[in-house]
Amino acid sequence: MSEEISSVVDIDQQEYIINIGPQHPSTHGVLRFVVSLQGEVVKSLQPHIGYIHRGIEKMCENLTYQQIIHLTDRMDYLSAHTNNEAVCLCVEKALGIEVPERVKYIRTILDELTRLASHQLWWCSFGMDLGGQTCYFYGLRDREKILDIFEETCGARLLLSYNTPGGLMWDIHPNFQKRIKEFIKYFRKKLPEYDAILTGNVIMHQRTEDIGILSLEDAISYGITGPTARASGFSCDVRKRYPYSAYDKADFKEIIYTKGDTFHRYQARMDEMWESMKILEQLVDNIPEGDFTAKMKPVIKLPEGEYYQRVESARGELGVFIVSKGEKYPYRMKFRSPNFCNLAIMNKLTSNFKIADLIAISGSLDLVIPDIDR
Repeated sequence: MSEEISSVVDIDQQEYIINIGPQHPSTHGVLRFVVSLQGEVVKSLQPHIGYIHRGIEKMCENLTYQQIIHLTDRMDYLSAHTNNEAVCLCVEKALGIEVPERVKYIRTILDELTRLASHQLWWCSFGMDLGGQTCYFYGLRDREKILDIFEETCGARLLLSYNTPGGLMWDIHPNFQKRIKEFIKYFRKKLPEYDAILTGNVIMHQRTEDIGILSLEDAISYGITGPTARASGFSCDVRKRYPYSAYDKADFKEIIYTKGDTFHRYQARMDEMWESMKILEQLVDNIPEGDFTAKMKPVIKLPEGEYYQRVESARGELGVFIVSKGEKYPYRMKFRSPNFCNLAIMNKLTSNFKIADLIAISGSLDLVIPDIDR
């Protein structure tokens, strides 16, 4: 009998190594976690990336600045418009070009629609990760209305490529403003349903409160940005600190929480959706008249030097770094991915929590894996 008890104890103390992914519904992309478990408790976690690496940064060295725009769609595909804009802003900064005010307003409006569509998809998949199947249908239902606006504006629903250096591919559709105002009116009534279904759910609170706490110090040390960092008290919103496009024309709050747990990372994104609608309301009826692009040469050559531009994507700070030798191709191009830094904290956040908590913590970081692999 004592031998049987001893063997059970030994089994409980054994360390098991398991794989979550690379193809797993809760990794939201081709990501692999090598997890060390003691029973159900996570002792350590090691992310393995690179399964969909495409060499985008290297490919940029052989493409013109207009062609590079189309590659950036494929990084964080849920922030495609924002990725495109980041490259355009960097090129425009290097050339000393001031784009028309109309372009600035339209870009900012599409930025916030992109943020809303991204947060909607995050919410519905996060709810489903925690067992709330209904969330998936509600979130995708409302996101479709934004994708319809994108499609009418530029012909694409996800990978827009609507930005070009100097402006936009073409002007907005005549229905653009009308459909955005209709969406805001619609979504202001629907967003409270998200809270009724998930935010206030007792199981949701048990699965997220005091789980995966990220301190302010660790957020800064690991280079965490976006809602993940702001839920830990780190004021890092690029739209506020380094305004670009028309963000200096809009009044909105930077959503800050201090606890840094999974629930506050969730709450930060929920609040950001309200702020995005506030920005849209302020800009949509005030789009200036004028051209939708500045006059640009067909062949763009940046002056020799180094240039950097940052924007606030749905997941945090996206940075574009260009080294130019004065040619029509960049000598070197580097993207500062918010997802890459946000993934780095996973081991620290999940240690000594249960494997079910790992899924909740991972979902609260809102990772998009192609942005990590590039």
